[in-house]
Amino acid sequence: MPDNNNLLKNLYNAFNPFEPLPAGDPNYVDCQDVRGDADILEELGNRICLADQNTYQLYSGHRGAGKSTELLRLKQYLENRRFYVVYFAADEEDIDSEDAQYTDILLACTRRLLKDLRGIASPRPLLGWLQGRWVELKDLAQTEMNFEEMEVEMQLSQFAKLTANMRAVPQLRQQIREKVNPHTVTLIKVLNEFLADAKKSLPNGDRQLAVIVDNLDRMVLVKDGDRTNYEEVFLDRSEQLKALDCHLIYTVPISMVYSKRATDLRDVYGDSLILPMIMVKNPSGTIYEPGLNKLKEVIRKRVRQFAPALSLETGIFDSRETLDKLCLMSGGHVRNLLLLTQDAIGRTEELPITEKSVRRAITQARDTYRRTVENNQWSLLAEVAISKRIINDDQYRSLMYNRCLLEYRFLDDDEEMQRWYDIHPLIVGIPEFKEAVSQLKCSNGVRL
Repeated sequence: MPDNNNLLKNLYNAFNPFEPLPAGDPNYVDCQDVRGDADILEELGNRICLADQNTYQLYSGHRGAGKSTELLRLKQYLENRRFYVVYFAADEEDIDSEDAQYTDILLACTRRLLKDLRGIASPRPLLGWLQGRWVELKDLAQTEMNFEEMEVEMQLSQFAKLTANMRAVPQLRQQIREKVNPHTVTLIKVLNEFLADAKKSLPNGDRQLAVIVDNLDRMVLVKDGDRTNYEEVFLDRSEQLKALDCHLIYTVPISMVYSKRATDLRDVYGDSLILPMIMVKNPSGTIYEPGLNKLKEVIRKRVRQFAPALSLETGIFDSRETLDKLCLMSGGHVRNLLLLTQDAIGRTEELPITEKSVRRAITQARDTYRRTVENNQWSLLAEVAISKRIINDDQYRSLMYNRCLLEYRFLDDDEEMQRWYDIHPLIVGIPEFKEAVSQLKCSNGVRL
């Protein structure tokens, strides 16, 4: 076994909360049975495989719930069935989640498809489109060169420059949109010519093309009068979002799926698949042991590669109670579980991780949630804590987006899916929440 310092270092990095697991990773834990039987392979992947025509589907859930890991599994599933899959996280290189519009997404798709398929298909249609608008765009790409003077490699790189500037230089972002927006229809046309060429010679005997655009669910809601950027992207520009000649999956903010436009989304894309939390408690508040055990398995798998001989409940943590407390306070939210565990390890100089270290990690996280909740929202949280229901209202949607409210699902005795909601358990110990609960109990006699 490695010495204590190396072991702690390895364990700390094993709980990186911001790195999705690649398909087939030995640390992956199948949580389908404690998430209301949600299965991305069956509900998204199988539809794609069965369809004679291109499909356009939305995938949602709380940020950090594990969507990217599931999408990477879907990518492998499709690849095993002769699909060529282009997957990318839109906010890593292309869009700014704080300020995103449809044009940004189209340019991001263009850049990534060029990057992945340029060795398969001729980029000539796309280069022709860019050349025709170069006089307008070259200053925004921050170059003085004429398009004709560039080598093909440099010409191709101009799409990357535009998306990079759109993401990193706010003062150029709107200018690029204004120049590109009138020409999105023609850009889609030449992009589809490029895709048609690519589909004639996909490698490894692949027969179909699928594109997965991840992390659009991180888009921050921006209102413009009665309209929002969510509506602009997913509804107003839906025909263009669906216009690429391939199977498409986009992640979508959970608050959009629960908005008053939910039926419109369904009409356009079909039913959105939502990844709920791992259920660690029943609606009655009692511990749901299967879910709690899944969270322990998540921790155990990441620990065993470095300390296979150490017991999770006595060697890694100082007691089962300490481990249970950490798992329960995550609310079944995978990223929260990883964050809390990593924070507790960061407060540890020698194993086992103590109850004090876990308590400090919980206190730190709780304070973050306290700052997230606005003053008029404590009463809403108190109501949900009692009713286990949410109201179709912007404030509730905001609390879901910020992960103050969490969604859980389970199958009842008739194998029917039941949905319920609860506050994040970190909020329970916040004084403002306790006061809101006390006031609610006094006003209506409900016992929490």
